[in-house]
Amino acid sequence: MAAIKKALITGVTGQDGSYLAELLLEKGYEVHGIIRRASTFNTSRLEGIYSDPHYPKHNFHLHYGDLSDGSNLARLLGKIQPDEVYNLAAQSHVRVSFDAPEYTTDITATGTIRLLEAIREVGIKPRFYQASSSEMFGLVQEVPQKETTPFYPRSPYGCAKVYSYWITVNYRESYGLHASNGILFNHESPRRGETFVTRKITRAAAHIKLGLQDKLFMGNLDAKRDWGYAKEYVEAMWLMVQQPEGDDYVVATHETHSIRECLDVAFARVGLDWHKYVEVDPRYYRPAEVELLIGDYSKAKAKLGWEPKTKFKELIDLMVDADVKILQDQLSGKVRRQD
Repeated sequence: MAAIKKALITGVTGQDGSYLAELLLEKGYEVHGIIRRASTFNTSRLEGIYSDPHYPKHNFHLHYGDLSDGSNLARLLGKIQPDEVYNLAAQSHVRVSFDAPEYTTDITATGTIRLLEAIREVGIKPRFYQASSSEMFGLVQEVPQKETTPFYPRSPYGCAKVYSYWITVNYRESYGLHASNGILFNHESPRRGETFVTRKITRAAAHIKLGLQDKLFMGNLDAKRDWGYAKEYVEAMWLMVQQPEGDDYVVATHETHSIRECLDVAFARVGLDWHKYVEVDPRYYRPAEVELLIGDYSKAKAKLGWEPKTKFKELIDLMVDADVKILQDQLSGKVRRQD
């Protein structure tokens, strides 16, 4: 009987981490997640694993740790001995990275080298996945963006991700580590953080529809992004790690939509005209803007057999419906749960 595979996920409490944990548990893995110690519970996205009998809870384990603490990372790696490591942890909010550039760099960039060094020092050879970002392309040098497109980051977050990308390539080439970068374009879901633009919009549409909010304040409405469904994107992560060799892949939809289009779809879903409720506030503009992102996922399709299934309108509708249900459950006294 083959030994059960072990996976370690940093950022397991986030949108991607929770979906990835569910996917790996379904595939029979023993899943270990690293969470930061906090005075309040921050594991709401993992509630489904504990409440749904479909998931083998005995194969799911959480450990306290942080990408700022290299010695603890080494201790956990030595204890768990994972076959696969998925580095999803980061300070991942682009606008916040301008306000906290040093912290963003420490976690998003230096945190990656701490984890890679811990792997090397412990002497294990897991397959490694690094969460890279379309924000690395920034001021885009070609359209659409693919694996060979030069990077031109426009935020501290984007710069930090460029470092993590190249240090992952460096460890692959220097130490023979099976390491892959997934250059994921924007990916959303009902589990998206409430300060990220799509969830900010879908949540506001639900609040305004139910009479709980009057206005939505937004920044640049003309920015265009390539938006996909996070639950599908974690499948691409897993597929990269299963390949004979580590490599780098763009994961995207090859479609671009503006913030205005997102507002159109979200508010139409609840029967409202967003123009009556949305105001542009210069405070939400970034010091340097990324105007257009659209990814070419042809390599991922050819080598991984992966392609997106959920279209933009379907995704935004799904998110609005989930936010309406969350509010209705809250108003009726039910316990909140993110689907």
